[in-house]
Amino acid sequence: MNLQTLYKIGYGMYIVSSKNKEGKFNGQISNTVFQVTSEPPQIAVCLNKNNLTTDYVKESGMFIVSVLKKETPLEFIGRFGFKSGRNINKFENLNYKTSNLGLPIILENSLAYVEAKVVNSIDVGTHILFVGEVVDADILSEGETMTYEFYHLVKRGKSPKTAPTYIKDSQ
Repeated sequence: MNLQTLYKIGYGMYIVSSKNKEGKFNGQISNTVFQVTSEPPQIAVCLNKNNLTTDYVKESGMFIVSVLKKETPLEFIGRFGFKSGRNINKFENLNYKTSNLGLPIILENSLAYVEAKVVNSIDVGTHILFVGEVVDADILSEGETMTYEFYHLVKRGKSPKTAPTYIKDSQ
């Protein structure tokens, strides 16, 4: 079985963020974000159970998704994808504003954002699928969305072990 085939499924590149009871933000890179209903509008995100962002979404019952631009630098992606919010403040010196729910709308490298309140969650083994009703959304700038395929093939980006699409290197 060639698990590389799964890389051919279309994905985008996003930052999913939330906050804890104290109002501290955390966010992570995710490629598993999708719309599930139109009336009411709902989206789903899939987050690793061991990630701090997962804890924050469970605690606050809300999340916000930032849609990344195609030209987003790898260094910016690495800040949210390969570093833990347990060790660094990912929002330090970052250009963002606060949403009506008090979540970070990332302005740097973002085309749009979608904010949601969790209405359901499903344990899918190593990850939790959170379904949220959209409470706010807006386009921040025009441009192309970074796809997961572009991230891998052109930017030569890797998937961390906590990603739902991680495939162990066979070498």
